[in-house]
Amino acid sequence: MLTNAQNKYIRSLSQQKFRNEYKVFIVEGEKLAAEWLRSDSRIQMIVAVEEWVAHNTALIARHSGAQLCITTESGLEAVSGLQTPNKVLLVVEAPEEPVLKPGNEWCIALEDIQDPGNMGTIIRIADWFGIGHVICSPGCVNVYNPKVVQSAMGGHLRVQTHQADLSAFLSSTQLVRYAATLHGQNVYQCERASSGILIIGNESKGISPHIAGLADKQITIPRYGGAESLNAGVSTGILCALLLPC
Repeated sequence: MLTNAQNKYIRSLSQQKFRNEYKVFIVEGEKLAAEWLRSDSRIQMIVAVEEWVAHNTALIARHSGAQLCITTESGLEAVSGLQTPNKVLLVVEAPEEPVLKPGNEWCIALEDIQDPGNMGTIIRIADWFGIGHVICSPGCVNVYNPKVVQSAMGGHLRVQTHQADLSAFLSSTQLVRYAATLHGQNVYQCERASSGILIIGNESKGISPHIAGLADKQITIPRYGGAESLNAGVSTGILCALLLPC
């Protein structure tokens, strides 16, 4: 069973200040836990029900340094952030942020994306398209927010995330910069490119005028219906499908 101290510690990790202080984050659910346990990530704690532990001894053995806590379903529910708690929860050590040095490749730059579902979806999209870097402005939601981790579906393991001053980064790069706006060039008329930076703006405000001014091209997904705008994650997926080489 979890001690009161362990229970309090895990529950505190729903808050960014404690994730930053302890340099860890939460991974929940059988599928995601299995992905992280198969990786070389440093696992601090494995909290699971007895049934899951019995069926996953090989995965657990890969991380002999992790603290294994066997608990009940109600014990797991007490520390879970999911509406329907699963059978396992991991406390994972956050990796050191890699140096931001993208090569001649595609990147995604995000300005003040604040919805965890959108952030996780965009990381997952980057993973799907083989995009290795997602650069986040300081105003973005924390990439290790539990809801971001959940919706990214393991994308953190393959996509490098960075926090950076977007103005400085975009001003210094040699890559072509594409800003997603409502009034840019029709993306269907753009040529596919082997590399570039796709800039996605805040869910309600879009890309700020200053950041938009740093773009080489402003592009848009043409609208044929009455919707005011597209979800940031949906827009990212459509634009990646149309801009990246086949």
